[in-house]
Amino acid sequence: MGTLLKNISTLLTLAPAAAKGGRGVKEADLGILSNASLLIEKDKIAWVGTDKKLPKEFAKKNHKEINMKGRTVLPGFVECHTHLIFAGNRAAEFEMRNQGASYQEIAAKGGGILSTMKNTRSASLNDLVKTGQQRADHFISQGVTTLEIKSGYALNLKDELKCLQAGQKISGLRTVNTFLGAHALPPEYKTYEEYLSFLADEVLPVVAKKKLARRVDVFVEKGFFPVEASEKYLRKAQSLGFDLLVHADQLSLSGGSDLAVKLGALSGDHLLQVTEKEISSLAKSEVTAVLLPAADLYMKVKYPAARQMIDARARVALATDFNPGTSPTQDLNLVGLLARLEMKMTLPEVITAYTVGAAHALNLQGEVGSLEVGKSADILCIEQDWKTLFYSVGESSKKLVFQSGKKVFTNL
Repeated sequence: MGTLLKNISTLLTLAPAAAKGGRGVKEADLGILSNASLLIEKDKIAWVGTDKKLPKEFAKKNHKEINMKGRTVLPGFVECHTHLIFAGNRAAEFEMRNQGASYQEIAAKGGGILSTMKNTRSASLNDLVKTGQQRADHFISQGVTTLEIKSGYALNLKDELKCLQAGQKISGLRTVNTFLGAHALPPEYKTYEEYLSFLADEVLPVVAKKKLARRVDVFVEKGFFPVEASEKYLRKAQSLGFDLLVHADQLSLSGGSDLAVKLGALSGDHLLQVTEKEISSLAKSEVTAVLLPAADLYMKVKYPAARQMIDARARVALATDFNPGTSPTQDLNLVGLLARLEMKMTLPEVITAYTVGAAHALNLQGEVGSLEVGKSADILCIEQDWKTLFYSVGESSKKLVFQSGKKVFTNL
């Protein structure tokens, strides 16, 4: 027995966008169906199409029917870059940045990531799970069905493992853990190279053995982790079976995007400083460009060259970069609105970036990102017309959310 969603006024399958790998999408690639139905069996999509083509035998199988009452249905959103697990906040640093202090200056005074490190190390596993779940629930309420969760706010073996364990205990949506031990230099080490050696030799093997994450990230930046040492570290991670991604070219053109392409990383994230040369290289690769405009808003810097990337046929994803310092927001509407206003992305491009593009960034394109037979039943049902998406900051319209065929949120 399955669940049949009937009387859907508009259904966005995103199937054409998925077939194009999320590149060069137009409105037609949203796969828009009018007067449609969708069948869920167990945790998968078993059928999708117009009401006129609905097989008659479905009625004989006694499926549970849900009348969508003319609502809009689309794939659940994929939030592919967050720092969900941390303790405390950095509200004081927000004021410091507003008064002119740079990211590097705040870090040099013991603030930034190291400030959060102290709070996170002292927090219990239960505390991290409790606050993490509250944050995850807020994402779910916005239609997020897949959530990436980075570690990186403990910077030692014991507490990094604790953060990864907390990430695995988050429920209600699909979670993807990323090990970001290479986020900042902890006080126990004098050089970034020494710390990367510790991570490579002592931490990565434990993370792999305990299966706490399947991805490894590194913050490649001048004044942070250098390209050469980062490459050695990522190659070690790759040899242990981890997928790779890179915090790349955010504060300066430091070689992060080139490294991502060179190593076949799943994504290069931030990418504010890239030039035409790096954009061309990204477009010719399978690296997904993950753009994080909310962080750019908070840091009062320029926005990524999304229009040039998309026109070059690079694959683009969007995410909140939710974290306590440089992007303390979980608002998907803010991200999408900034992408439209400041990065000149069209609405179909934004929707694709938060579904198909983000699925590629997590190497989950075979499971999520579009509503197709055989894929996970990760479904967002909304009251409004799809053209009003990513239009109003703070929007809180009524929703029904399915993750793997299970109803995980509704306020209808």
